[in-house]
Amino acid sequence: MSADLIPANPADLMVIRNVTPNIATFSVPFSRFGRIKIGGRGTLVKLTSGNLAVFSPVALTEETRAKVNEFGGNVGYIVALDFEHHIFISEWAKQWPNAKIIGPEGLPEKRAKQLKDPKINDDNFAVIFKKEGKRNVKISQEFDADFDYEYVDGHANKEIVFNYKPDKVLIEADLLFNLPATEQYSKVPESQRPGGFLDKLFRGVQNTEGDATWAKRFNWYLAKDRNSMNESLKVIAQWDFTTLIPCHGDVIEGNAKEVFDKIFEWNLRGKM
Repeated sequence: MSADLIPANPADLMVIRNVTPNIATFSVPFSRFGRIKIGGRGTLVKLTSGNLAVFSPVALTEETRAKVNEFGGNVGYIVALDFEHHIFISEWAKQWPNAKIIGPEGLPEKRAKQLKDPKINDDNFAVIFKKEGKRNVKISQEFDADFDYEYVDGHANKEIVFNYKPDKVLIEADLLFNLPATEQYSKVPESQRPGGFLDKLFRGVQNTEGDATWAKRFNWYLAKDRNSMNESLKVIAQWDFTTLIPCHGDVIEGNAKEVFDKIFEWNLRGKM
């Protein structure tokens, strides 16, 4: 059940901050398999039209609602960035029933099998990204004016990556980790922060420091469809961004494009 994966007291542990005047992040603790502390993050974006889009939504606390209201209050888009980041979709859709729900192929069917979970409803997906014809998908005129997007179907988790063009901010879920999850665990007692053997082991594979050889290996060898993933990464590499907001680990500000090119060097240029 989803209750086993999320903090019981998200309001006490969530860090909310504005990355830009148009983008806010909601950073929370999250443990993969209940053991590896990688953190979680939702992102709220104000479109130039004034409507809002939320990516990988987190718990809808009073503080989260306050930030939504501060940004204008009208959530028009609820986006599951991949096959895994969907638990709080129903919570947000109930509050904003006219919002378009967006996600990758297979996710509606996955959720349909989880309806016994009290957090998951039978919500209608307005836009579903599929491998076939993925670059012909359109979301709406106002959304498409502000965002680049690419469905990375070659990734095991069926990633959808977005670039908010006005602020040059890339938003993604599991495509790139930037561990340790310092911000996401900053409100947690020190004894409960990442530091165990599994945390250190996973951080060694999923960080952006130095030459990032292990991260390169991880992304090269564990791609579900390497050729398709490489083509998607080449598309993303052409976008103009300086900030990268991952769901796991710290936000990369200022040099995000350089970090992206380094982490995916093998995929972009062909492994030497």
